[in-house]
Amino acid sequence: MKTREVIEYLNYKFLPKYQESYDNAGFLLGDLESEYKGALVTVDITPNTVDEAISNDLSLIVSHHPLIFTGMKRITNADETGRMVTKLIKNNISVYAAHTNLDNLDWGINGILAEKLNLLDCHILRPIDTQTNNIGAGMIGHLPHPMPLMDFLTMVKERLGLPVIRTSQLPNEEPNNSHTLLHPETSHISIQKVAICGGSGSFLISDAKREGADIYMTGDLKYHDFQRAEDNLILADIGHYESEQFAKEIFYRVILEKFRNFACHISEQTKSYIYYI
Repeated sequence: MKTREVIEYLNYKFLPKYQESYDNAGFLLGDLESEYKGALVTVDITPNTVDEAISNDLSLIVSHHPLIFTGMKRITNADETGRMVTKLIKNNISVYAAHTNLDNLDWGINGILAEKLNLLDCHILRPIDTQTNNIGAGMIGHLPHPMPLMDFLTMVKERLGLPVIRTSQLPNEEPNNSHTLLHPETSHISIQKVAICGGSGSFLISDAKREGADIYMTGDLKYHDFQRAEDNLILADIGHYESEQFAKEIFYRVILEKFRNFACHISEQTKSYIYYI
């Protein structure tokens, strides 16, 4: 099988035309006529993932974040990206990325987050247009039953495997295990309507408010973003990598549903560039 057949199928599934204008998704590196021997799926391409692909004799890496995001004027060993590109070419390994186009699909990054949290009746938070309401940024749905804020955040940490959550309302567990809040005036808060956006999603805070979300969860929130929560929305930063980690599961499912006779490995790299101490 040629790499071209795999790339054409990935384009059919991931629809690169729906990537944002600043993005660089799609087929980024390699020879479409080369022999396809299997794929490694990952969130980021790093020296470790390149070595993983080589050691497993794979011919394609599918990543969420593009290896080449902005223009490269030089490909040399002077920087990490240059070294990886050189190594990939030497080992005849192709590279494909599904980034903001995967974010914008209703079954993509936000769809799988909604699945993990068991959200119901989900729809896109900001559709790209009124005719295509299953394509766009963010997602909103509701829990089967309302949950106290602390219980909800604990559930989110467990299901998404999060080391920490930054919130605009800070729950506190008392020694007797009764859940209370540091701010007594918010002790009545329960969560049912949940808005989410994998990656950097501060641009959707107003959309979450407009849709009446009880909580909006995303990554890369700044100090003054939390100030925008005011009294009618709880904001929660669940981490950039952490909110996009399940891209690997999506890639794995998509590739294996079509190419079952070829190896597909989920990268063993499971950490972001940020460590929590």
